[in-house]
Amino acid sequence: MAEASRRLATYEDLAGFPEGLHVEIVDGEIYTLPGSLPRHGRSSSGLSYYVGGPFDFDPDGPGGWWIIPEVDVELTRHDTVRPDVSGWRRETVPAFPKELPIRVVPDWIAEVVSPSNQRYDRVVKASLYALHGVPFYWLVDPGARVLEAFELQGGRWLRLGAWGDGDRARIRPFDAVEIDVGRLF
Repeated sequence: MAEASRRLATYEDLAGFPEGLHVEIVDGEIYTLPGSLPRHGRSSSGLSYYVGGPFDFDPDGPGGWWIIPEVDVELTRHDTVRPDVSGWRRETVPAFPKELPIRVVPDWIAEVVSPSNQRYDRVVKASLYALHGVPFYWLVDPGARVLEAFELQGGRWLRLGAWGDGDRARIRPFDAVEIDVGRLF
């Protein structure tokens, strides 16, 4: 007997979930993620401040980016994610996005790793982001107090490095500004 084909979820299917619940679609399958710990929120806010400040908001900074936390990004009809922080070069997206989901692949994504989602961020989402050509991917692990940065080259992630407490670093694509990595935790 033939197996019935499964119905692939789309962004429209997310409308039935309560507001505030972290829900994503990967390969047509819906994933609901648990609420985050306070340290997760601190790291996410730190990224928004230390990257978004100089590259998005500060008129005296390097500029050139839209940095947006927790926004729905539709990579394909059956792949919608909500990265902790996403960034688009203004040359890629000239006007600030007004509608959800954003249907342009980000130029940079940062995920804050939690004990409950570590495999999902490191394996599932890293593969999805590589498949869709996200040029830069950062993983911030507040438990280990480490930031890892990756650049997509030839469809594979090249690890640019890892930094922790006490490190000040210039990390691509935001290497115009030095980040005190320990401040993210």
